[in-house]
Amino acid sequence: MKLFQIVRCALLVACAATQSVSAQDVKGNPAAGEKKAAQCIGCHGIQGYRASFPEIYRVPMIFGQSEKYIVSALGGYKRGERKHPTMRGVVDNLSDQDIADLAMYYASTKTPSHAPSASGNPVDSQAAMALVQKGGCVACHGENFSKPVDPAYPKIAGQYADYLAVALKSYKVEGGTVVGRANPIMGGMVKQFSNDELRLIANYVASLPGDLETIPQKRFR
Repeated sequence: MKLFQIVRCALLVACAATQSVSAQDVKGNPAAGEKKAAQCIGCHGIQGYRASFPEIYRVPMIFGQSEKYIVSALGGYKRGERKHPTMRGVVDNLSDQDIADLAMYYASTKTPSHAPSASGNPVDSQAAMALVQKGGCVACHGENFSKPVDPAYPKIAGQYADYLAVALKSYKVEGGTVVGRANPIMGGMVKQFSNDELRLIANYVASLPGDLETIPQKRFR
């Protein structure tokens, strides 16, 4: 099982590297990214802001996320591998330079490791850890879920539980036009779990201390 998880992770690294190579060749400028983030802060710059599609959930914290992952994620929306009408509408107007600048801005805004906000969701840690072990999550996301084995993977410790649950479920969707994420590795992982089990995993990961944060922008303070 451990060998399989290592091989699976290596394949995902190669896939992510191939998909994001063009944007990764562009050097980001955090100062330029801060100016370009005006179109992002309406959701990602408001603490606790909730989206309503495909269900109600808090939009992810992205300050402190890795540059390479943000480039990969935005590229995924632009290529249509990640289905989300709002995000697709945003990234369609972004150049590779814009994406690199935004990624550098959010990644370079260092946040101290902190305890997660209380989610209100009880966590059965023993049951959740058994599911995490079954899914082999640490093979890619790291033992503490804050230091992925490759920066193309997201930091997920302390991320909002409701967002994580929606993201995990989206990998189950096949052939969706407005919902779903095309990633064969993650797709294979999540399909072995029920939606209730995915929510348990999400609640557990969200309960861990992490580096991610939402930093309110001046115009919203």
